[in-house]
Formats: sequence, C-alpha cells, structure tokens
Amino acid sequence: MGASAAQQPIRWRTHWNQSLFAQAAREHRFVLLDLHAVWCHWCHVMDEKTYADPSVRALIDQHYLPVGIDADADPGLASRYGDWGWPATIVLAADGTEIVKRRGFIPPQQMASLLQAIIDDPSPGPSVQQAARTAPGAGALVSAAQRAAFRKTYDEAYDARNGGWGSGQKFIDAPTMEYTLALVAEERDAVAERRARQTLNANLKLIDPVWGGVYQYSDTADWASPHYEKLLSFQADDLRLYAEGYARWHDPRYLRAAQALQRYVSTFLRSPDGAFYVSQDADLSVQVTGHEYYSGDDAARRRLGIPRVDRHQYARENGWAIRGLCKLYDVTGDGEALAEAERAAAWVLKHRALPRGGFRHDLKDAGGPYLDDTLSMGQAFLALYRSTGERRWIVHARAAMDYIGAQFRDTRGGFISAPAPAGATGVFSDPARTLEQNAAVARLANMLHRYTAEARYRQSALHALKFLATAAPAAGSGQHSDILLADRELASAPIHITVVGGKNDSAAQALHAAALQFPAGYLQVDWWDRTEGPLPNPQIQYPALKRAAVFACTHSSCSTPVFDPGNVLQSVTAALYQ
Repeated sequence: MGASAAQQPIRWRTHWNQSLFAQAAREHRFVLLDLHAVWCHWCHVMDEKTYADPSVRALIDQHYLPVGIDADADPGLASRYGDWGWPATIVLAADGTEIVKRRGFIPPQQMASLLQAIIDDPSPGPSVQQAARTAPGAGALVSAAQRAAFRKTYDEAYDARNGGWGSGQKFIDAPTMEYTLALVAEERDAVAERRARQTLNANLKLIDPVWGGVYQYSDTADWASPHYEKLLSFQADDLRLYAEGYARWHDPRYLRAAQALQRYVSTFLRSPDGAFYVSQDADLSVQVTGHEYYSGDDAARRRLGIPRVDRHQYARENGWAIRGLCKLYDVTGDGEALAEAERAAAWVLKHRALPRGGFRHDLKDAGGPYLDDTLSMGQAFLALYRSTGERRWIVHARAAMDYIGAQFRDTRGGFISAPAPAGATGVFSDPARTLEQNAAVARLANMLHRYTAEARYRQSALHALKFLATAAPAAGSGQHSDILLADRELASAPIHITVVGGKNDSAAQALHAAALQFPAGYLQVDWWDRTEGPLPNPQIQYPALKRAAVFACTHSSCSTPVFDPGNVLQSVTAALYQ
C-alpha cells in the first residue's frame, strides 16, 4: 500500500470544516493542515519537494487527512496561526487537540520523520503550548510598568546600523513606524525622527524601480536581498507611511516612493471593476525565479510573461488599499487616488456587505464572518470621511464598528477573530483573539468616539485595551508597538482640525486641503457645512463667520480662526506645542 500511495499525488482537501475531525475519528487518522499562500515562494518549494517525496506521500495516505488552505482566503485560520508564518504545518488529533505546529519549509526527510514520530507518539510536542488564559480586565489598563517594558523592547529592537526593528527579515512594520512617527509629531523626539528616516530610506531598496510596488521583505539585515512577492497589505501600509513621511519632511524620495506604490497597485492589482486583488507571485515559474525576473527592464519582463496575480477580491484587502489611497490624496491632493479609493469602497458595499454593517471576506465564505474584513472597512470608511468630509462615510464607519461590537465582542475581554464554528472541538471551540486585531479595534473605536462622542465607542476601545493589558504579558517577548500606539491614543485627544464653510466654497475647499496635509497619523479632520446640520459630534460648536475658516484644537485649547490655507500648518503647530 505504501508503494502505491507513494506514486499517487496527495489528495488535498481544500475546505476547512469541523466534519474533518469526525472523519479523522472514524478512520483513526490525524488532521494535517497545510496553511499556505499563493504568493509564497517556500510554499511552492514545499509542494515541489516535500509533498512530492514518496515517503511523505505514503505516510500521509495511510495516517493523515491532508487539508490545504490558502491563508489569505481564510482569515480565521490565518489569525489563529499567523505567528507561524507561511507555510504553516499544523497536525491535530481527531478531537481537535494540537499535536505539532511548525513554521516554514520542512525538508522531505525531516517531514517524514515528523509524521512517523506523531504516529508513534501523538502526545502534543513542545511547539504546542496551552493558550494563555486571560481573565476579564479588572479595571486596569496598560500599567506604567507594562508601558515601560514595551517601550524598552521597542528601543532595544532597533537596528541602529541598518535601520528597522529586529536583526532578521527587514521590512517596515506599520504599527512600529506609526508609533515612531507619533513620537516625532507629538513629542518632537529626535531619536524617533532619526529612526523613522533611516528606516524609510533603507526600505527604498525594496521598491521595484521598474514597475513600482514594494517587495515583501529582505532576508538580510542590509535590506539588499528581497523576497520578490508583492502583497497588497505591504503596498497599502507603505503607501500610507511614505505619504506621511513626505508630509512631514518634504523629502522628494518619499513622494516618488508613494507614487510608485500607487502606480503599481493601479496597474497590476486593480480589477476592471475598481476593486483590488490580493498579491503577485515572487517568481514567474519554477524555472524563472524572482531574482532573475525582476533584474530585467519592463520589456525584458514582459517578453517572459507576468507573474501570477491572485485575483480574489477580499473586503479586507480593499479596505487596506482604500486607507493608503486616501492618505496619498490627503498629502498630495491627487484626485485620481481618491477616486480609486471611492470606487473600491462602492464595489465592496455592493458586493461584500452583510446586514447591519458587516462584510464578507469573499463572495462566499467557508466560515466567518471574520473580524478583519469589517475592521478593515471601518478604518477605510473613517479615512474616506476625513478625506472628503462626506457624512455617508462616517455612517458606514459607525455601522461597521457597531457590527464588530455585536458580533465579535468577547465577554472575557477583547474581540474575537471569528465566531467558533458549529460543533467545534479542541482548540477551535475557543475563538482566537489576537493582540494585533484588538489594538486595531481599540484605535478605530477610539477615533469614532472622538468624531461622535458616542460613549459606546469609548467602551469598546477600553474593552479591547483591557484585553491587551492582560494578554500581552502572557504572549511572551516581542514588540508590542501596536499596543503602545493604542494606549497612547486612548490617553489623549487627537489633533483636531475643523473647517467651517460650505462644501461648494472654494475657500473652504482650500482650507480643507491644507488641513489634510498636516503631518500626523492621529489626526481628526471635520468639515462643517451648516446646511448639513450638526457635526457627527453635535457637542462641537464654532461661531458663524462671514467667510470660511479653520479651527485647530488640542486636548486643552483651540486656536483663533485661520482664514489663509498657508497659515494652517503654523497655527495647528502652535496650538499643539504651546
């Protein structure tokens, strides 16, 4: 039987559901979960080498139910196992108990030994640790000691020689860069400024000089050895961050980088109907790797062909793209960037919306709903509101946050990644809660509270932060910049700029454009056209003036009215640092 099995391809199941465990119990098998991504180089190598090996195939055929899942297509599994990177190999018993979790490429001989060892002794191995149990928050948020510990880790992780945080793979981690830029904007921190600029400068090496777009990461500390896959998540994050860097320092390299990112996304990842695709492969084929392919100019590349683009259109990825495009518009006034963002938002609302403000991931989801999709779209709608001042966008943002509160709130603290599926067993009966997602929920809910003064959004933000305060220490070592960022924002008001004037008034339009260019990530911009009624936060009032004006407010004071767009930056800065 082993010999014949070795000659047959592995019969991968491609749908994840709880019936797999019932089948595994009936057939006395283990469940082998291969989480991969279509853009992932080492996933392809795993298929070509490890899963093509006769010994591996025979063991799987006799003792395992093999399930291959695209991690981008299943945010629930991706949230649970994202720390393992792709490919991730998880082996589970028929009762849903985890036995082994492995990260990255596993060579054939090692894989065969691992599979046989599980057969011989299915006890959970050292890679499987009991998930940390976090009690409901007792009222304390992030403590001063925790904050200091997280800041110490952030400082110590910085690579002063090469830029970036960590000494392994190099890329811009968005929350870490956002936190660094916040230190620059709010504290005039010279060390943070040096780190931000060094890292932004180093990451320029990862931007494709021909087509634009940023490669996923460098596997060497000098940023000079890219992995050539291009993920929409990296394009969107880097687009936001380079746009903000340009707003702050007016470095033309940052503007060129942001424009190159938009150009790539619009050319290669935008669908004919205005939505955005997921990723582009690192390699053209097994024979033509990214290292060879991307060394060519445009003509040389096109003669060979175009690397595969994953043409799924997920709500989550479109939300990420919308945020990046909005920030580019805010900083540069590029109307096409805003138009692209609005077209994508309209597409998602038409094709991915759920009742009561939520969003599906794909046209049809095997599980879900997933927190990531509604969270991402909530962030996108709030970005669109800031960029345009149009009330419809904040209505959608509020509906998204209300859906999150209704569907994903965990009574123990925080918000879950996805509800437990019916009949879930083992680890899957306990929905995953991640630090990253809860930090993002806290920040979204906090901004909605700032815009609307609705107490329920403040309560949601605190609910997420209490989970972060209790779960982060149990998560072990690692950077928690996203928690520092969420904690920082909940503790203080954003920079708040309000334009008072008609939407059709060219003077008000110019003031709004100037307000959007203020170099800060934690920025609230309202546009009060009195013909539309009160602002989303009806408590905010400004005097009626004969001409359009801007008012800048901090947590403790507001500026006198500003009438000249050229004076907005100076006036807001004076209000911030007085």
